[in-house]
Amino acid sequence: MLLVPAVIALSATFSVALAQHSDKETREDIQRHRAMAAAHENAAKCLESGKKDEICEKQLQAACKGLAIGKYCGMKHVH
Repeated sequence: MLLVPAVIALSATFSVALAQHSDKETREDIQRHRAMAAAHENAAKCLESGKKDEICEKQLQAACKGLAIGKYCGMKHVH
C-alpha cells in the first residue's frame, strides 16, 4: 500500500525537475525571445514604411524560420 503513494510522489518530483530549465536553456530562451521581438519590430517597421501586409508577413516568416512555432513567429493577432 505504501508503494502507490511513493510512486506518485516520485513522479511529481521528477516532473517538477524536468520542468525547470538549466542556465544554458534559460539563456537560449532569452535569445529566442529577443530574436522574435526583433523580427516583430522589423515587421512593424515594414508596415509603417507602407509595404503591403503580405510582403511584411513573408519577411517575418523568413526571420522566424526555426525560431518559433507556427507561421506567425509564436504570435497571432486579430485583423
